[in-house]
Amino acid sequence: MKNIFQILLFLLIFQSCQYFEKNVPAKDDLVKKELNKINWDQVDEFPSASQCDSIIEKEERKNCFFSFLSQTIQQKLAIDSIKKLYPKIDSLSLKITVLSDSKLVFESQDTLNKSKIDSLLKIHFNDFPTVEPAIKRGMKVKSQFVLPVILKNK
Repeated sequence: MKNIFQILLFLLIFQSCQYFEKNVPAKDDLVKKELNKINWDQVDEFPSASQCDSIIEKEERKNCFFSFLSQTIQQKLAIDSIKKLYPKIDSLSLKITVLSDSKLVFESQDTLNKSKIDSLLKIHFNDFPTVEPAIKRGMKVKSQFVLPVILKNK
């Protein structure tokens, strides 16, 4: 009787160990599932300028950043000869790329005179104020956007 009890106890313990085993999902499955969760079209935090760092609200901070960009670009272009060289142009559509290392790249979206305008932008924007890049999941990432800029007459 004692042997039967020991055998039954052994079988019960052996069988119960299966309930404690956990099926661990494959690493590739976890990566795919996590990548599908990420919205690649939006960033967690927009790029920021130093004067916008104290703003906590996400939308206000974004507006502050775009306002800062517009004002700074307009100030730099007011000195520029774009208005003198191309008097018919009253506004520019600029594609601005903020790289993850805080560098800025400006490109004109104007199909006419694009290369000339781009070269003027590089010359006059080489000392552009520092901009912090966008953040996605705790990492600094590259971001691009198109900003319309009105060229003001002096």
